[in-house]
Amino acid sequence: MTADVKQADMKRVDGQVDVSSLGKVAVLMGGLSAEREISLMSGNAVLAALKSQGVDAHGIDVNENIITELAEGKFDRVFNILHGRGGEDGTMQGLLEVMNLKYTGSGVLASSIAMDKMKTKQIWLSLGLPTPDFSVLDSEQDCEQALEKLGLPVIIKPVLEGSSIGMSKVETDEEMLPAWRKAKECVGTVIAEQWIEGSEYTAAFLDDDVLPMIKLETPHKFYDFDAKYEADDTQYICPCGLSEDTEAEYGVLAKKAFDAVNISSWGRIDFIVDAENNPWLIEANTVPGMTSHSLVPMAAKQAGVSFEELVLRILAKAGCEHC
Repeated sequence: MTADVKQADMKRVDGQVDVSSLGKVAVLMGGLSAEREISLMSGNAVLAALKSQGVDAHGIDVNENIITELAEGKFDRVFNILHGRGGEDGTMQGLLEVMNLKYTGSGVLASSIAMDKMKTKQIWLSLGLPTPDFSVLDSEQDCEQALEKLGLPVIIKPVLEGSSIGMSKVETDEEMLPAWRKAKECVGTVIAEQWIEGSEYTAAFLDDDVLPMIKLETPHKFYDFDAKYEADDTQYICPCGLSEDTEAEYGVLAKKAFDAVNISSWGRIDFIVDAENNPWLIEANTVPGMTSHSLVPMAAKQAGVSFEELVLRILAKAGCEHC
């Protein structure tokens, strides 16, 4: 969503979003991606929060009948909480544009770019923003050359998946081909990325504001799917422990990364800080999770924004380039 939101869409009463101006809302969740179950959890949390605030919200588990459901439902706007391909990659955004339905989050271009980890990194590199070196893996020979170029360890990533699906940390030569084959089971390009040893942080955005950063600590090899959604030993540290000046400095970098991909309304930038305190951009998220383990609600809470206010503010910014 790159167009300005009309002032009428941002009516507020006593500083709060006027729910009567939001109309009938479809909450899109589920879908057919590998992140379906996480999306259902996020979607049900969003739906419950909107209903608790008096919004006329209706949950839709997205399938091949989505066009008919949206048309017959006569919705005024859409809260898109679909994670992964088909919902976070510009596909759904394009459909909603054609249907002239206001929707939450970024538009077609930003969504499609941010979903592709390699394209995002290429844009950041073109602007001189720090992100780990990488190699494209199309063959076993590419795997051998990547090890020579990047050294060990590396992390293997399918570029079109989220939630760390298909990812593996490779610490020995023998682990390389199995990790590549695992990633190839996913759709799209596979890359090997230089491993950055350090502390992982995330910077969430709400409108143009950088929310308090979160430091992530896990005993796993990396912040994988289990650490994100299932493990009880992952630690989320907020306030993150950085000095005010350092957090502000990293916030400026995260905002540059956010803007470089043309993300709008809300989202998240993940980065790692190495032993020399150099930040390295890892990836951008245009439809972050909204589950009990999710990072944007944690950051918003630290900023004094409740989950209910968070979803209302995201919904109130819904727009459409053609509306």
